[in-house]
Amino acid sequence: MNSMASIASIGDFREAARRRLPRFLFDYADGGAFDEQTMRHNESDLQKITICQRVLQDVASLDLSTSWFGRPRPMPVALGPIGLAGMFRRRGEVQAARAAERHGVPFTLSTVGICSLSELRPTVPAAPLWFQLYVIRDRGFMRELLAVAKEKRVEALVFTVDMPVPGIRRRDVRSGMSGPRGPIRRILQTAGKPAWAWDVGVRGRPHQLGNLAPVLGSSSGMDDYVTWLARNFDPGIRWKDLDWLRGTWDGPLVVKGILDAKDAREAADYGAQAIVVSNHGGRQLDGVPSVARALPAIADAVAERVTLFADGGVRSGLDVLRMLALGANGVLLGRAWLWALAAGGFAGVDGMLSIFRRELEVGMTLAGCSSIAAVDRSVLANDPSWRTGRIL
Repeated sequence: MNSMASIASIGDFREAARRRLPRFLFDYADGGAFDEQTMRHNESDLQKITICQRVLQDVASLDLSTSWFGRPRPMPVALGPIGLAGMFRRRGEVQAARAAERHGVPFTLSTVGICSLSELRPTVPAAPLWFQLYVIRDRGFMRELLAVAKEKRVEALVFTVDMPVPGIRRRDVRSGMSGPRGPIRRILQTAGKPAWAWDVGVRGRPHQLGNLAPVLGSSSGMDDYVTWLARNFDPGIRWKDLDWLRGTWDGPLVVKGILDAKDAREAADYGAQAIVVSNHGGRQLDGVPSVARALPAIADAVAERVTLFADGGVRSGLDVLRMLALGANGVLLGRAWLWALAAGGFAGVDGMLSIFRRELEVGMTLAGCSSIAAVDRSVLANDPSWRTGRIL
């Protein structure tokens, strides 16, 4: 029986992933920082946004296409960066990138992915491939990563700036992803998930952080992940350091992790072509605004200067429509594609993207929008608070 046949929503993918994964991996994907309030608000605030349903608007022909960095896109979504995706399905980054390539949407490889750029590019020769880079103390290593990115025809660099230190994720300690006796607890959990153990544990080797293997060597696996993050992320980064990055990378630069209009203006001033309004999925600092709350003011501040992306809490094509109406030019999907990958590999991510497309089509039709260009704040229900850039 096809396990994908009964899946109709991202929530279904999440439940299928929960059943298949060891607890430490599911909680790593599903959890957030501290008490996880911001993570929950990313979803709840977005779903509270109401859309104005319009009728008799001639939406017989829909155009979901858009353009980023001078290149056409078939729909306004990309797969955002997720660390350790290759632990959720065998060579998971490769499977997800193949699905993204099939739909013509960008796939963003994380610095701390299991698969490396060198492994990924030959499997998706025509894919729009983006690469996510963290703020790393070792500028020499950053330079080497950027050289590989250029060699592998990476289209855009996604520079993540909201993780100078790893957030406090209590679920990871409780589940065994980190903390005392972590390796033993993970082994015991794996024993109860034989399908995952065979697919990833045995057939998915090597379990290395592929992009970091030149530095960490053959031991660059799960036990090194949190340790490497804590030791190598640079809390001393400043805006002027973007000048160094700009001098090394000459392609489109996307600054990810902006929640404040002042920071958005700084990013634009320092040469970013795009910004991702993001709170890291609620995985860094709890108690900060949801993306839905932060996005309108940032759009008002810099929409004329940069391409504006958003991520956080997007669980449907209707949520994509909401983000576009709030001012985004595109949406980076995170947990949605990771759950789909865990549930069904390539077929799961392929199905997820089809669901998003169909839901966006229906949402646009019923909102009276025949093109992505027609989606703006007029799509939102007539709430006076929107006129000041505030919501809820």
